[in-house]
Amino acid sequence: MAETDGSIVHLADLLRHPDDLDKLPFLKSEFIRKKAAVDGQLKAGLKEQLEVTQRGMNSITDGQRVVNQIKEEMMKIDKLCAEAQNMVRDFPNLHLVSQVHRNFWHVESMKSNIESFDGRLKDLEHLLREDDQDIENQPNLLNIHYGLTQLRDIRDEAMDQIKRASDTSLENTLLHHFTRLDDVVDWFDDHFGTACMNLIPLVQADNRGMIVRLALIIEEEEKSDKKVKALQDAKREYKDLASRLKSIAGGPKQLRGYKGKFLKAIDLYAQQQFDGIEAAFQENPDKLGKHFKWFFNDLYAVKVGMVGLMPKKWRIFSTYTNIYHKLMHDWLASHLDSPDLLPPQMLSILDWSDQYYTKMAKLDWKQSDLQPHVIDERESELLREYRQLIVKSVDEWMDRMFTTDKASFIERKQDALDTNENGYFRTKTLSDTWRMLREQIVVAGNSRRSNVAEGVIDAMFMSLKSRQRKWQKMVDDESARYKIPSADPENLQILQDWLVAIANDQIMCIDDNEESGQVGYLTRFQRDFEPLVSPKYVKHAHSELESLRDGFVDLGTHCISTFVSIIFKVDLRPTLSDFFTPKWYNEFGMKRIVTTFDDYVGDYCRTLHHSLLDILVEELSDELLVAYLSSVRNKGAKFRRPDPFTDKFKDDVLTTFEFFQGLREREDMASFNVEFTAIKQKWRAVDYLVRMLESDKAAVPAVYESFKMDYWDLQMTWVESALRARDDYDRSLLSSVKAKAGELYVERGPETVMGKVK
Repeated sequence: MAETDGSIVHLADLLRHPDDLDKLPFLKSEFIRKKAAVDGQLKAGLKEQLEVTQRGMNSITDGQRVVNQIKEEMMKIDKLCAEAQNMVRDFPNLHLVSQVHRNFWHVESMKSNIESFDGRLKDLEHLLREDDQDIENQPNLLNIHYGLTQLRDIRDEAMDQIKRASDTSLENTLLHHFTRLDDVVDWFDDHFGTACMNLIPLVQADNRGMIVRLALIIEEEEKSDKKVKALQDAKREYKDLASRLKSIAGGPKQLRGYKGKFLKAIDLYAQQQFDGIEAAFQENPDKLGKHFKWFFNDLYAVKVGMVGLMPKKWRIFSTYTNIYHKLMHDWLASHLDSPDLLPPQMLSILDWSDQYYTKMAKLDWKQSDLQPHVIDERESELLREYRQLIVKSVDEWMDRMFTTDKASFIERKQDALDTNENGYFRTKTLSDTWRMLREQIVVAGNSRRSNVAEGVIDAMFMSLKSRQRKWQKMVDDESARYKIPSADPENLQILQDWLVAIANDQIMCIDDNEESGQVGYLTRFQRDFEPLVSPKYVKHAHSELESLRDGFVDLGTHCISTFVSIIFKVDLRPTLSDFFTPKWYNEFGMKRIVTTFDDYVGDYCRTLHHSLLDILVEELSDELLVAYLSSVRNKGAKFRRPDPFTDKFKDDVLTTFEFFQGLREREDMASFNVEFTAIKQKWRAVDYLVRMLESDKAAVPAVYESFKMDYWDLQMTWVESALRARDDYDRSLLSSVKAKAGELYVERGPETVMGKVK
């Protein structure tokens, strides 16, 4: 199941885009070729394994035949011994005398050994002290080992005899007598272990004598252990025969394992070297070759300086290589499987695999000789993981920064905002976000694989779009609380600063100026990743970049629109509610509104990006027009024939035009580019409203027709509200307008301001 999932993932990587379907014939032929190559390798490997298995079976058969022959010969010898006893005259008496002499000799020998035991042990302790003073050479190592071997054999023989004796009361006395021997053995083992741990430095120092002494000890102990193992097997397999052949009872009785200790020391020495580079690898993973220089120096030292000093049967170079290779494999695997592995570290390990086998080839090792594969042939899997590590890092960074922004925005932290060199408000995390993305692009590019970079860029596109959506939702949620009549305006001004800063951020992302050579963050982002991806992916990326660009524009515009809507909901709500009511005629509501506009424009024209300043003015005009026209629904709104409402409409419109037309003359609005004629054209809708209100009932349908032809999205619900505000309204008036609406056919076009007036 896991292999199937892996194949599906691999296939998904190959067919990332619809155009990749053109590759299917090529991929099919490529997979057929690879399958044929793999089948050939499998057949050759199977044939080789079968031959090896057959040779092994033949060897087992030959060994079994030899064992049976030895068993038959042993039985013949046993039979001859039994028959010989009957052939020799007085054999029982002779045998008894011989046994007495033999036992006497053993007793004399054991007595002498036990009496001299302490003295010989003191001599060995003296030699060990001398070697303590020259631990690098240990000139007495062989003599100490020889003496200790004799003393250990004496102890083993004595303890074996006391255990086989009918009276074991002296066993504790013997144990106490031999107690010091264990301490001296431990002392010797420390010297032996130190020599083994320093074997590579000894080779590098050309201390051949020490190496040879160490090899002789290990070889002798290896022979002794083989003898003990053979005797233990013989006793286990042929108990009856072993009990009658007393000669096999002599010599060492236990396995001492010095060859195993020697191999363990090699492993431990190398492991210490691996542990020693851990911190350096964490700090500079790209210098893995430098960190592992010792690895190949050690193997070279073994090949050149140790092979001739060790028994050939040990194949010491192969032994060292196998131990070192296994440790290299385990070290790399432990890091690759670590959840804390960083992308640069994974890439360094991926690149190290090929370098490793190149360096081992210089030591005459083929890749096939070094098993298992140093990274278990996980290149494809690791590349996917490498890409996912970068993607995970990007997602975590983006989430962390947005969490910070969200907390600052909700808590209205003024110190989370900053200004750029032009004095425009901005969030402090904007540059950090793009710097992080650039750093991760560099990390992806270090892989020198376009599919890795493309996967990372796709994830960045998704993350940037998600960030846009999150910002818009948060802006809507936070601004909604100020749009209800009972809202507390506390911290409103900070919220408006934030809206301006967020809007500025979006424009800075796409603010390219060819004349000055200035480029926005998005263009720099594009320039960073395009050299790393395939030409086919560049086409796909262009559509994603355009989508992002549109998203930045939309979010910036949305923030300005929200900024303006808050002005109307908080600052202008009381004034707007009086429009078209009796109070409207006697007050200067429109003047108060444009004065408020003037204050806001003056406060933010220098901190708002110049391209957004035009949007702000347009939004103020449109929102005012929509609110003004929608005021026909105000409670108490009524247009009576005798009232001078036409003059009041004219006064309001002129006041509005005076404000917007005067913006171009302000010094702080030098970058303002909105044509006043565009604003004036939209306000023509007020003229249609006035005409609907002042015309005779019979002329109203014609006015509606003209209105509808100029504003195709004119809403009937609003027309009905406007007509109901006439003091002479009746149902026939509304019916005539609806009848006219039923006769009209108007083509749809771009949305007009009347589409917003519901």
